[in-house]
Amino acid sequence: MDYVLKSLIALFLLLSFQTSYANEPDVKLLKAPINPQDEASLQRGAKYFMNFCSGCHSAEYMRYSQMAKDIKLSDSEGQILTDLIKTNLMFNTTDINSHITSGMTKIDATKWFGTAPPDLTMVTRVRGNDWVYTYLKSFYTDPKRPWGVNNLVFKDVAMPNVLQDYQGEQNLVNHKLVQVKPGLYNSKEFNGLVADITNFLAYTAEPYKAIRIYYGVWVMLFLALFFVFAYLMKKEFWKDLKNK
Repeated sequence: MDYVLKSLIALFLLLSFQTSYANEPDVKLLKAPINPQDEASLQRGAKYFMNFCSGCHSAEYMRYSQMAKDIKLSDSEGQILTDLIKTNLMFNTTDINSHITSGMTKIDATKWFGTAPPDLTMVTRVRGNDWVYTYLKSFYTDPKRPWGVNNLVFKDVAMPNVLQDYQGEQNLVNHKLVQVKPGLYNSKEFNGLVADITNFLAYTAEPYKAIRIYYGVWVMLFLALFFVFAYLMKKEFWKDLKNK
């Protein structure tokens, strides 16, 4: 019953995302450099998500403890670094087994932003890694919007550009983004920051992808080896039949 309930909630979440993002313009997406086996990138992505995103957005289908285990926030004996996580990644709870929730209530979010920011656990499954990566890089100055910014892939976006200090300011000129003010990071550093956030969100959407890839390689090697022996056995079997 619990599994069925969670499945229904996940389905509702997917439909909510599709409805929310239905009116975006047609924009060529950038390729997101995703690597589910890059633990250092996932750890940085977790840090960036908690510091820049979790104030408004949740990832409530993921627990802190599970995240820490999966992205190797643990010591040499495999014990979760609970104190490190509580100090640096947990800002609205002290329970390591709790879900990753937003620090803002839905009522306050609706009052401040006009709508409650969506949960991001499965955003890359709904929109794709490339969409999330491009979206985070596509904010530009728009004085007509409440927060002074708009987004190339999500027209009339309701959220501010939380990464503006690191990226700098961009203007939209002839449907192209042009840098008009530098940020704290150069383009390579900022691309890495966005890639790490996207990589982390890709992990939350498919937390067992890295394990599937790991075992998938061994399965393919086994099948390749099995094919060789099966082919040799087939040749030997048919040779005996032809000689009769």
